[in-house]
Amino acid sequence: MRLMDLESLAARVPDGSRLAMPPDNSLPSVALAKALIRRGARGLRLVGVPTSGFATDMLVGAGCVAEVETSAVSLGEAGFAPRFSAALKAGEILMKDATCPAIHTMLQAAEKGVPFMPLRGIIGSDILAHRPDWKVIDNPFAEAGGDPIVLLPALQPDFGVFHAVMADSQGNVWLGRKRECATIAHASRASLVTVERVVEGDFLADETLAPGCISATYIDGIAIAERGARPVALLDEYRMDTAYISDYARMAKTAEGFREWLAMHVFETRAAAAE
Repeated sequence: MRLMDLESLAARVPDGSRLAMPPDNSLPSVALAKALIRRGARGLRLVGVPTSGFATDMLVGAGCVAEVETSAVSLGEAGFAPRFSAALKAGEILMKDATCPAIHTMLQAAEKGVPFMPLRGIIGSDILAHRPDWKVIDNPFAEAGGDPIVLLPALQPDFGVFHAVMADSQGNVWLGRKRECATIAHASRASLVTVERVVEGDFLADETLAPGCISATYIDGIAIAERGARPVALLDEYRMDTAYISDYARMAKTAEGFREWLAMHVFETRAAAAE
């Protein structure tokens, strides 16, 4: 098993890397996002699978991000993602609009090892005008013709980044019922995972755990980060910390407030833990 500390896991991500990250209602690694901020990462290209949230907003606000490809960025009930919105308005990041099915389709193409996959449902929408890499062709199997379909290129992130409840001593990771991260791991060149704990055994040999497991074959680095998804929920382990998110949304409305928040929750907390 490739077990390392959190900062070493973040050090494996070079500047300019494309990172696939799950939404706030799945298994995002907020802990690794904070470690990337502490590392001073730059030029990251984030893919929200299929939407983006708290971790993306933090990374954008800290100046770590050059590009975001996703179908939406928000803090849910806490409102718009403030630092993402400010950076987009200022022209500081590139936004590649997508849809939820499109994100999944492009990742599934990479997962299957094919150069593209077809998708219906977006023909006639404005999004096609802003995605020249999405091609509309006639369905080659329609005998009468006149049946357009969109081809989406395979999307292979450099790293899949997510949090999970646990890993076993063989390096397998248990996701439970949140399967977006399985697609992320299969499609990405490498996967970096934070977990609540590591346990002895082999999940793949357990009939009840194996269906919710990602094989160690797809995992390239694991770090223990207790409550590593906080402030979002983690399955049945802990609930969303709405007060934490609301406090962030309030402070991150301004660049000065965001810097103050970073000092308290990203840099100062790490320094205190090291003492």
